[in-house]
Amino acid sequence: MKIFKCPLFTILFLFILHPVLAQNETEYAVKEHYNKIEVDIPMRDGVKLHTTIYSPKDTSQEYPILMQRTPYSSRPYGEDQFRSKIGPNEILMKEGNIIVYQDVRGRWMSEGKYDNMRAYIPNKKGKDIDEASDTYDTIEWLVNNVENNNGKVGTWGISYPGFYATYSLLSGHPALKAASPQASIGDFFFDDFHHNGAYLLSYWRATAVFGYQHDKPTDSSWYEFPKLGTEDQYQFFLDNGPLSNLDKYYKEDNEFWQQLKEHPNYDDFWQKRGIVQHFKNTKIKPAVMIVGGLFDAEDLYGPFAIYKNIEENSDNYNSIVFGPWSHGDWARENGRQGVGNVYFGDSISTHFQRDYETEFFNHFLKDKTPNELDLAEAHIYDTGLRQWDNYTEWPPKDTTSRTWYLGNGQGFTEEPTDNKEEYVSDPEKPVSYNNEIKMVFTPREYMTGDQRFAARRPDVLVFETEVLEEDMKIVGPIEAMLKVATTGTAGDFVVKVIDVYPPDAENYEETMPHLKMSNYHMMVRSEVMRGRFRNGFENPQPFEPNTKTDVNITLQGINHTFKKGHKLQVQVQSTWFPLIDRNPQTYVDNIFEAEEEDFQKQTHTVYGESAIKFNVLEDKKDEI
Repeated sequence: MKIFKCPLFTILFLFILHPVLAQNETEYAVKEHYNKIEVDIPMRDGVKLHTTIYSPKDTSQEYPILMQRTPYSSRPYGEDQFRSKIGPNEILMKEGNIIVYQDVRGRWMSEGKYDNMRAYIPNKKGKDIDEASDTYDTIEWLVNNVENNNGKVGTWGISYPGFYATYSLLSGHPALKAASPQASIGDFFFDDFHHNGAYLLSYWRATAVFGYQHDKPTDSSWYEFPKLGTEDQYQFFLDNGPLSNLDKYYKEDNEFWQQLKEHPNYDDFWQKRGIVQHFKNTKIKPAVMIVGGLFDAEDLYGPFAIYKNIEENSDNYNSIVFGPWSHGDWARENGRQGVGNVYFGDSISTHFQRDYETEFFNHFLKDKTPNELDLAEAHIYDTGLRQWDNYTEWPPKDTTSRTWYLGNGQGFTEEPTDNKEEYVSDPEKPVSYNNEIKMVFTPREYMTGDQRFAARRPDVLVFETEVLEEDMKIVGPIEAMLKVATTGTAGDFVVKVIDVYPPDAENYEETMPHLKMSNYHMMVRSEVMRGRFRNGFENPQPFEPNTKTDVNITLQGINHTFKKGHKLQVQVQSTWFPLIDRNPQTYVDNIFEAEEEDFQKQTHTVYGESAIKFNVLEDKKDEI
């Protein structure tokens, strides 16, 4: 086995999951305006967490504390070493706030043992700890020891730091007044490494980041990434075969790899690591602004689920912002906002940072706007019309429900039919998720990727409208209700909703040279269901061969107008490689232990009783 340490790769990874570090340089020098100190704050069990505090040099006023807890390092370390950017955005940095970064327990310069997605303990006793208690103890120390603070604290973070911002809501500290979880994990069985029970093979290399422990605080990376020896990700995983063959890259000392293999189902281990379910029994008091990207390949489930669960169980200020971003794009401003080949508009991140993020924190932490905060509860971008929409709730309720059946001639019908479509799914020739020859650390571009290559494969079913004569705006989640059968005993089902551009569509600057926007098949939303979990994620069940079976899939919410002259298309397939691992299509108790002979070609049938159900903000007279 060959492994390598690559600081550049680590830095790139931090830029992906911690985008604020990657913002463009400006003339503003943090060192000229802020003092920096580093402290080790004791927790209730005696473990000390390394904490970096940037305080404005101007001490003529008091400032709120904005805190981010992170597993990705609070560096640069050393009180004479400064970040080029601090805080959620440049405006809040320049206005003046006390900015705090903390290495979470067991990571980098903090003591203790790291626990990936540490389980929340509702009724802690004595020295019981979790991330909520560590947050409480940190806030308590900060408000009592940092000079010129106004006694109000806000938390924020993107991706895993967003999870800790979500977790802070369970701390119960009275000084915590506002939190902005951004691209937050909601449940590790539905975000990042799993989607509806399917293992996200495309995140396999990130296992190195989360799986290794270190003996004592360190300012240097202690984990190593596998050297794969190829730039062809598809071929690498295909050549390696069953997941068990990847054991040669991660041994027993990678705790996360062992956890993934030992817990293939949504058992007690994963359930305890979810955060959203704990909002059902806790009244959240701090104001919350949840942020997500409509094309976030990593954490799409979490922001929607967190908003929904807080909304249903608390009466605090709770809002949500979703823009045309991939993972963390809102913390950067590149002028033109594009995802993959598709352009969505200009200065979209600046609008969010200036008009929403800054206004939110200033209102609840600085009392700059004493009257009611004039922001929409749901500020969601229409990714078809390229404009922001404001809703009083998400998803909006003033809609019309539509149900379209996957009918004859690979079109849609308004009533179920006795039609059926078949395709042969071969694990040895899986459908790619992006049709690109590249090695990516975590996937991004495929979320708006051109799906023409898939539409032209015999193992992908295509259902498509005629050219739309009027705009059709779909809002909220989409339900795919499949009636299927298989000649095997196991299988996955993937549903993709696609916006087919007209033949005269012009290219964007973002469009790759070998592609054209003419007839572009833009993926708007997609999701997979591992068939064994169709009746519940805790107790997997095999299919009975050649028996009609229900497989229901919820596709996360969209806010997309399919424009006049475009077409709406749905694709159904059973492999999506190497985004997800290959299903053997022969039932085994644990796919991480499947053997080569378990992988068998099978024929899958999709019946005309299958349907998609969605909500539109259009007149009822609109026709398919």
